[in-house]
Amino acid sequence: MMADSKAPQTLKDAHAIASSTRPLPGSNQATWLKWHKANARMYREVSDIDRWHHHELRYWVGYEESKAEEVAAQIQARKAESVDVA
Repeated sequence: MMADSKAPQTLKDAHAIASSTRPLPGSNQATWLKWHKANARMYREVSDIDRWHHHELRYWVGYEESKAEEVAAQIQARKAESVDVA
């Protein structure tokens, strides 16, 4: 659980943090992967605090995990392509 006193306590807080930390367009895939994983952790932690929005927060956990998996697969595919070319 986040120990920081500024840790998000509600779905609205979590969305605000996700929006404010979103990587810039054109950022590398490793940056996006790290961001999606961090968002998934954050939404999971907030789902235990903001019980009123628990199910919606769990949706966002799944969404961010899915996006992280997509980006990780793209990174792996690029690595495989670079090995094939070499």
